[in-house]
Amino acid sequence: MGSRYKFNAFSIAALLLISLSGYGLALHTEPALAEKPEAKDQQINEPLKVKIILQRVYLDGEMSEEGVLETIWSMEDFWAKYDDWQLIDMEKNKAVFRQDIDDISPLLKANGYFGLSDEGVLTIFNGRPDGSNIIQSFFQIDLGRLESFKRDQLKKGIPIKNKQCYEEVLETFKPYTLLEKQ
Repeated sequence: MGSRYKFNAFSIAALLLISLSGYGLALHTEPALAEKPEAKDQQINEPLKVKIILQRVYLDGEMSEEGVLETIWSMEDFWAKYDDWQLIDMEKNKAVFRQDIDDISPLLKANGYFGLSDEGVLTIFNGRPDGSNIIQSFFQIDLGRLESFKRDQLKKGIPIKNKQCYEEVLETFKPYTLLEKQ
């Protein structure tokens, strides 16, 4: 009798996973996000173990990944737990969820500095600006129009401690964008 239940739990899980990763996604010509199935009282007799990858995408473009092993007894409970996440991919024993975070990454908060690259581009560095350890580049600054104290600030590096600081620095230096001549 125990093997019958294993077969039923496996069958339900296999059909669910095949339907998510197979036929439905293959018909799209554009990149598509995986869709979660209808949660019609999908009870599982024996737990299903699935590796879950949680991707967090921050305002500064950084993405962190966290892996967890879920033991699923009820598909309805499983989908409810990840309701705030977007299902990106699902395979036999693995699901990838993504969430956009309205904040800067922990890396920037810990060690991010705005500065100027050697070419005069507003850039975020991992650590104080020194030409290396570039995390992200934004736009070319017209150094001829930039006040000397602002240039000195960028040479020393402007620490990025929070989202507000990140946005303020971008807004402060946006008027100094070097426009390309056409």
